[in-house]
Amino acid sequence: MLILDAHQDIAYNALCFGRDYRQSVGATRAREGADATPERNGIATSGLPDGLLGRVGIVFATLFVAPANKEPSPWDRLEYKTPREAYDLALKQWDVYQRLADETDTIRLIRTTRDLDAVLATWADGVTKHQQGFVLLMENADPILEPQQFEEWYERGVRLVGPAWQATRYCGGTGQPGGLTALGRELLEVMGSFNAILDLSHMAEEAYLEAVDRYPGVLIASHSNPRKFCTTDRHLSDEMIRLLAERDGVMGVVLYNRFLSNEWRRGDRKSDVPFATLLDVIDYYCQITGSAAHVGIGTDFDGGFGAESTPEGIDTVTDLIKIGDGLRARGYSDADIDAVLSGNMLRKLRQALPA
Repeated sequence: MLILDAHQDIAYNALCFGRDYRQSVGATRAREGADATPERNGIATSGLPDGLLGRVGIVFATLFVAPANKEPSPWDRLEYKTPREAYDLALKQWDVYQRLADETDTIRLIRTTRDLDAVLATWADGVTKHQQGFVLLMENADPILEPQQFEEWYERGVRLVGPAWQATRYCGGTGQPGGLTALGRELLEVMGSFNAILDLSHMAEEAYLEAVDRYPGVLIASHSNPRKFCTTDRHLSDEMIRLLAERDGVMGVVLYNRFLSNEWRRGDRKSDVPFATLLDVIDYYCQITGSAAHVGIGTDFDGGFGAESTPEGIDTVTDLIKIGDGLRARGYSDADIDAVLSGNMLRKLRQALPA
């Protein structure tokens, strides 16, 4: 089994907290034991050695920026007031990934199907030295200075774009309703000309529905759960789920307890969300869409929460492999398990990447 994690905030952690992704989770936790980082961003869950151990072969690695807010936040170093500031902050994150790939022979940036196949080949039977591939995902499109400038980001390796986080110049977002703006519609046209993947996570429902209808290219929701489990506009209604499945889209399950349970709150016990709940969310996606072809994993590690806020049995990224065991115990076939763990997102990736 191979795992594709459709959402990790690796550069965010490097720039905001000095976390070195090349270090193990244990090393990061030991270093942070006496500082305030775990309180601000949670106990670390992700690192390259742990990912390789857990067969996490591909990660959608984010370029994340946030609109300036008067309230303190874990991501305050990545807050912007102007599109140019957003651009500069995203560029700093892009540089983090370039350096990681340049300095680490077990990390490869995936821009093409050739890159993808090269990474997957390192996971073939009998190969002992594995690589982890990064596909760059822009979360919040405000670093795109104007729609035609997306070409620059595409040349830099960005293959997925989520237009929203909160509302942006391009569309409504979490907690800030609204549809696509004129700029947003133009951005989708430009992205479509490059066959880029549109990430619907965080888009306000009005914008989401219009985008599903309008965008001709590949669609995913990299890290979104059903509203049945988390009843907020951050997540997907049954209608939104069905419409995305009709477009052959894939939804990545988020491993944050607050997004897995309407009752759980920060400070509650980790064990209040049992591992079975994570499987229930996957089951629900399968029931609504009629198959296991439209659900994957988008952990959102370590995006403002940590191991204290993940389901019982999930401590680090190494534990993602347990999802396969849990699904097998529920009667899922090996083919369906492979689809959930990586195959569905890989299908979307292959449809979008250039040769």
